[in-house]
This record gives sequence, structure tokens and C-alpha cells, in this order.
Amino acid sequence: MHISGDHPLRKLFNELVSRRLFGDAQVRDAEVTSYVAGLLTRFTHVRELYRIRNARGKRLEDVGEMLIESNPLLEGRSFVWEREVRKHIGDYTLFLSGLFPEYVASLPRRGLRLDAFVDYIKAGKESYRVVSCFDQFEFRDEAPLFRRLAESFELCVFGLNLVKRDLERFQQESYRGWRAALDDAARG
Repeated sequence: MHISGDHPLRKLFNELVSRRLFGDAQVRDAEVTSYVAGLLTRFTHVRELYRIRNARGKRLEDVGEMLIESNPLLEGRSFVWEREVRKHIGDYTLFLSGLFPEYVASLPRRGLRLDAFVDYIKAGKESYRVVSCFDQFEFRDEAPLFRRLAESFELCVFGLNLVKRDLERFQQESYRGWRAALDDAARG
């Protein structure tokens, strides 16, 4: 499902990411900022967040499983598939590290999951770097963006942490507004 360019959600993410990444995190790269805002918009659909499936059709939710799936010497289907999965790993780890850092921090305590042993920041940076190495033919124009995403990965995570705070603040303000309206209605 595509979210149009003038949709309020896309506008909200563009505004927040621009302010937090370009301003506070000092990622002075409009293309990176636009990509990260688009990532948030895309991942509002759970289908996009968990779109990588193994050869048997199983949805992959662990980065460790995705890394195995991406490797052409292990489970990977082709080098183009490796690029696609690595791009998703970069996006997935950036999204989770930025908006759900508590979840990522809890992974080592979650038992025998493969992700208990995966450093999301390292996996995300490395995956974007791998994607940037696909710099021929149809991928030539995108390669520099992914190199810059790898280089600014930690700053993008920091910027998304600030976006998360903004979203939480908006949620609290809305709750207070609804609560006040309900109290006013009850008093009547």
C-alpha cells in the first residue's frame, strides 16, 4: 500500500525527521533525511517491516536469520537478493534502534534467539555498506546514498530517538486533551 506524498502521516514524518536529523543530529544530507522519513512511512505497514521471507516462505523477524538469508554462500538466492536483504537489514535495524531502543537493548536477555548475539548498529552499518558496494548498472545511482547512510548510521539512530520522544510527547498531549474533554463532558 502506497502512502501519497501529501498524506498527513508522510508530512508529519518528513517534518520530524528533517528537524531532528538535519537539525539536532546534524545529518546535513537532504537525501539521507528524505530516505529516513520515507522509511518511517513505509514501515507503518507491518507487511513492509516483515517483508523478507526465506526460501520456504517463512517471515524473517530476526536480523541473524536475515543475515543468513542474505549470504549467497549460505541461504541467499543471488547477489541481487543479497543486496535486497542487506538493504532491508539496514532499514530494519535503523528503525528498531531509533524508535524501539529498549527492545534492541533487551535482545541479549531474550534467550536462545539468534538476535541475542547480533549488534544491531554494526549489522545495520555493515548492511548499508554492502548495499553501497552494488554500484554498477541499475544500482549505480543509489550506491552513494547507502554509503552515506552507513557513515551516518549512529547519527540517524540518535535523530530517530528524538523523533520517538516527539511522537511520545504528541501522544501525551492528545491524551491530556481527550481527558480534559471527557472531564468537561462529564461535568456537564
